[in-house]
Amino acid sequence: MEAVVFVFSLLDCCALIFLSVYFIITLSDLECDYINARSCCSKLNKWVIPELIGHTIVTVLMLISLHWFIFLLNLPVATWNIYRGSSCPC
Repeated sequence: MEAVVFVFSLLDCCALIFLSVYFIITLSDLECDYINARSCCSKLNKWVIPELIGHTIVTVLMLISLHWFIFLLNLPVATWNIYRGSSCPC
């Protein structure tokens, strides 16, 4: 069970890192005036909720599998994502 949790966490973290790079590239395009603000928001807003769900699943899996230290490391980031997702105008 532990191996499955950590493999899923690894894959989920890879997806979250990809999303972070995508966010940075899109915001860089906005800064350079390659895209306008409306299209930037429409591109990024559709990925806020999946990012929130992915990180929350990993945090809950760490809690369920009794990996307290990793859970406590993920808790502030998950809390921030929940706060950010609740203010999303999607």
